[in-house]
Amino acid sequence: MQNELTLDQRSADRDFVASLEKGLSVIEAFDASRPRLSLSDVAKLTGITRAAARRYLLTLTKLNYAEFDGRYFSLTPRVLRLGYAYLSSASLSAQVQPFLERISEETGESSSAAVLDGDDIVYIARSATRRIMSIGLGVGSRLPAHCTALGRAILAFQPEDEFRAYLQRVRLEARTPKTITDKSAFQDALEATRAQGYAIVNEELEYGLRSIAVPVVQKNGKVTIALNLSAQAGRVSAEEMERRFLPLLNSASETLRYML
Repeated sequence: MQNELTLDQRSADRDFVASLEKGLSVIEAFDASRPRLSLSDVAKLTGITRAAARRYLLTLTKLNYAEFDGRYFSLTPRVLRLGYAYLSSASLSAQVQPFLERISEETGESSSAAVLDGDDIVYIARSATRRIMSIGLGVGSRLPAHCTALGRAILAFQPEDEFRAYLQRVRLEARTPKTITDKSAFQDALEATRAQGYAIVNEELEYGLRSIAVPVVQKNGKVTIALNLSAQAGRVSAEEMERRFLPLLNSASETLRYML
């Protein structure tokens, strides 16, 4: 049995293309806060050598995925092809979108759906009635999972070993003075989320923002997606969220359970 496992592992190692991994890490080095990066910046962010970073960046530039102004590199709209390939091939976003639009229409508030990707959540569908955050959110936007209701609604229902691994590696960085940064307190918050079946986050991501989220428990019992409603904290209390918004989210979640 040990020999079989060793052979399987060796086969998997042979099939792994390290250069592709590094090339993708170069693309991921760019984000909303870092739209333009120098060669040294990319090397530092990705952990690869300057020579390797140069090769990847020049290759991306030649393929029109990046451009170079003589000092800084930046991504081009061609990169959107990569994300659109997912959106056009996956039915998940299309299935969820009508539910979010219905929820937003009934409540007058913004609603979203997200999945977990590493230590972040990634928005896969969104119905925005008004802008309530300082940054614009759309499909593909990423936020830290630990300080979002969507993230906690997914994390709280992950297998114990996966959650333990997440808790061990994650840095609970403060986005506001209200962000939970103590790992013991964070674990308590997730246990409360699991017990009550939903998560509420009060101004931990951004001042003035309150959000409630529920997991979508699929037929196989797994949770890979969550739905939320967000509102201005000064306008909608946590109690009102539970009373008005939670039934709508639970209804959508229960229906989606048999569709996904």
